[in-house]
Amino acid sequence: YERKPVFVSGTIVDNSGRTLSGQTTEAFWTSVSHAKPFAVGLNCALGAKDMKQYVERLSRCCDCFILVYPNAGLPNAMGGYDDKPADMALDVASFGKDQLVNIVGGCCGSTPDHIEAIIDAYKTFKPFKTKTLPSLLRLSGLE
Repeated sequence: YERKPVFVSGTIVDNSGRTLSGQTTEAFWTSVSHAKPFAVGLNCALGAKDMKQYVERLSRCCDCFILVYPNAGLPNAMGGYDDKPADMALDVASFGKDQLVNIVGGCCGSTPDHIEAIIDAYKTFKPFKTKTLPSLLRLSGLE
């Protein structure tokens, strides 16, 4: 069979740092790593500021490309998103500055103007460098 590139994305649902099923970032990676994804990442639920610590954790434990597409901030009381394109680009740029990601985008509340601002912010950043992980038995549950 011909192997196809697989992208896997998870959602950290709140500042507890857990997915909807209760996994930590590291447990999430361990539970999908057997598929040898081309890229793994985090999306939605949080704005870029709140996602950064979890993207950092992912960058320390995975051996593939990393993607991130946060919301345009947290939802307001009316269910809308208040981050302006320049604000979101500034927050997302911190991932690039620290070389944490390879693929960047936007989720809830982001518009073409948000994406254009992110593209402009990323023009000078170098991508995350993948690494080879030691061959070890890794098991995951919630931790």
